[in-house]
Amino acid sequence: MNNKGKRPFGKILMILMMAFFYLPILYMIIFSFNDGKSLTSFTGFSLRWYQHMLESNDMMEALYTTFSVALLATFISTAAGTIAAIGLSKSKKIVRNLMEQVNNLPMMNPEIVTAIGFMLLFITFNVQKGYITMLLAHIAFCIPYVMLSIMPKMRQLDPNLADAAMDLGATPWQALIKVIVPQITPGIISGALIAFTMSVDDFIISYFVTGGGVKNLSIIVYTMSKRVNPSINAVSTLMVVIIAAVLLIINLASMLTAKRSKKDVIARRRILPGAVTALAAAAVVCVIKFGGGSPDRPFEGQTLHLYNWGEYTGENIIGDFEEETGATVVQENFDSNEQMYIKVANGESYDILVPSDYMIQRLLEEDLLQKLDHSKLDCMDKIAEDVKGLPYDPENDYSVPYFWGTVGIVYDKNKVDIKDLEEKGYNIFLDQKYKGDVYLYDSERDSFMMALKALGYSMNTTNEQEIREAYDWLVQCVETMETEIVMDEIIDNMAQGRKALGLIYSGDATYVMDENEDMGYYLPEGGTNLWSDAMVIPKNARNPELAHAFINFASDYDGAYDNSSYVGYTSANQEVMDDIYGDGGVYEGINAYIPRTGYAQDEVFVYNEDTKKLLGDLWSRVKIAASNAD
Repeated sequence: MNNKGKRPFGKILMILMMAFFYLPILYMIIFSFNDGKSLTSFTGFSLRWYQHMLESNDMMEALYTTFSVALLATFISTAAGTIAAIGLSKSKKIVRNLMEQVNNLPMMNPEIVTAIGFMLLFITFNVQKGYITMLLAHIAFCIPYVMLSIMPKMRQLDPNLADAAMDLGATPWQALIKVIVPQITPGIISGALIAFTMSVDDFIISYFVTGGGVKNLSIIVYTMSKRVNPSINAVSTLMVVIIAAVLLIINLASMLTAKRSKKDVIARRRILPGAVTALAAAAVVCVIKFGGGSPDRPFEGQTLHLYNWGEYTGENIIGDFEEETGATVVQENFDSNEQMYIKVANGESYDILVPSDYMIQRLLEEDLLQKLDHSKLDCMDKIAEDVKGLPYDPENDYSVPYFWGTVGIVYDKNKVDIKDLEEKGYNIFLDQKYKGDVYLYDSERDSFMMALKALGYSMNTTNEQEIREAYDWLVQCVETMETEIVMDEIIDNMAQGRKALGLIYSGDATYVMDENEDMGYYLPEGGTNLWSDAMVIPKNARNPELAHAFINFASDYDGAYDNSSYVGYTSANQEVMDDIYGDGGVYEGINAYIPRTGYAQDEVFVYNEDTKKLLGDLWSRVKIAASNAD
């Protein structure tokens, strides 16, 4: 009777566990067919994101890299791990115990420690980071898992088995291949499958050891997740389908061969997982490499290394540029100006960077940029006058604007009275009427800009007393308003109307307003940050000629239109800006798309090292205050 009472509970628990694990995957698969860009609101069935995935060179190359590295790492690490495990089993006990502890250390280490260790190793020996370094790192961290799977099987073997085989006439090699290996095959298969899974799944180590534009799927997904991009769901669904197909085939094959002789079963089990996985990966590689014909490239051999923000290029601009010029574009992405600066300052070579205004100022001060050859540029007359000649580069000797905009307040028109915004400006973030209904953006630069402007100060102030007052303002905001500090998730959250208001970049507000007509964008009279991101050429660029060609292409109508219409940020091309905002334009009438210009209180951010350090320290304290308030 007691057992009967426990069965329903056990079934319910099992169902809940299955739902916990698989509902997110089901949710992802459903939204991979969403017609809209939202990751949370289903607007209709469409295959557009699968088409976008297949047309994206970055995603296809990432799939190719993921599977090719995983297969090679699995094969090599399995062979090396098997040989090491067999050799270790024949060693003295003290050596075996010591080596087993050494083998366990990489698995117990935090992955970030291993990643940094590999990165420093490659830097020390001046190894160019790319595909090979990623492969070597994957092999190294997979071997311990293979050995861990095989060692228990080695302990179960009769230590005299190999000697008995040789007494019967077998050579040492035959004893190894025909006697030892078949006995430990289950451990080898387990180790190989773990190695393959670890390699496909790895992000942290791959992120630190790669370079030259080589990215696996994990890195691509991380980059895409920084902004709204439903192609994440499509490419992740493809991975789920491939892995599910491999598992299904393996299990069906095992069932069909269950009545065969034990020898046949062992042999099949030995080759089937690797063969099936290899076929699946080969299919992916074929789709990537041979899915469509490519025209002859008259300039094949030239490569442009582009270092840009994640999700900051249109759907077609890279492919169109490659088709027109015959060059290959290797694009790497950064999450912040500071991350970009570290690589450039340490000598990594790129042909084009797309930093923000204040970072361009810093790069110029440190003599890390080269002057543009304006005789090779035919784009300057197409650039809007309001975004040319900014303080960090008054003659545009070093930079050509890419995107520009403002930082303002996105708000729900159904929850926020426009009169409150007009009366209070940024101080609306202290209004108890909106307690628990506001977002702050996780950026010390933008958050302190808001606080300083709310207090009537310049956002470029170096007066420590004024900065301390702004810090107190922000602490009051997070402690009394139940403020949620977010990053790019504000985009989809505000598009779904989850809060009343938040601090946001104008390009993100453009997307939000396009998705939800109840959303508005307001620039307080106290002023804001008039920002710009621009294309520059580093001093150590390897192909400045091609860099100038890309700057022209990205600034011309077609390239600039593709960029701006897809990303949502304001184009620096005046004609593109007018067309996108005007009648019938992609963002017709959306005021967030057109930056406010000629307003005396709006400022361009100026870089100051001492102020930056102070703001970073104080912002960390603001976030601590926010977590304590929660």
